[in-house]
Amino acid sequence: MESALIVSHTEKSTAFFTEMLNAASVKQVAALQSCGEARRLVMERDFDLVVVNAPLRDESGESFSRHIASKFISQVILVVKSEYFDAVSASCEDYGVLTVSKPVNRSVFWSALALSKAARRMITRIQDENARLKQKIEDIRVVDRAKCMLISFVDMSEREAHRYIEKQAMDLRCSKREIAEGILRTYES
Repeated sequence: MESALIVSHTEKSTAFFTEMLNAASVKQVAALQSCGEARRLVMERDFDLVVVNAPLRDESGESFSRHIASKFISQVILVVKSEYFDAVSASCEDYGVLTVSKPVNRSVFWSALALSKAARRMITRIQDENARLKQKIEDIRVVDRAKCMLISFVDMSEREAHRYIEKQAMDLRCSKREIAEGILRTYES
């Protein structure tokens, strides 16, 4: 993880979480004391992890945690009083918020941090795969449009158009999309 945001109204908790995050090699750690400030900051920049030490001065921290987990790609660790743990955990788990009960000891927080890192890596892999598949779909759309142009203007069959684009890509050592884009520029103007 590269960056983390700590939202806590106590200096002692902020120091504890900062120390733990530094030990986990988190490079950039920002700390704020209210959800209002945190909401503004997360609109300006991304964080890999948000640690919320509830309750906060301006709200409980529960709705803020759910908001961050649902709208952004940040992992969220919500630290709550033990008497509220079960209820808060149940209301936040569908959003992917990791809930930790107070008092927090190092091993429990370290475990939550490790889970958060693993989830972050998995989400990043899924996002990369999603982007790759979206690009592949867009490439197919462009090639299909080019085949339609060849069918309409050159009187090729679908199979001939497909073979033509494939052969051109192999002969010119470029992608089928590049060939298709050239065909589209020729016949769409």
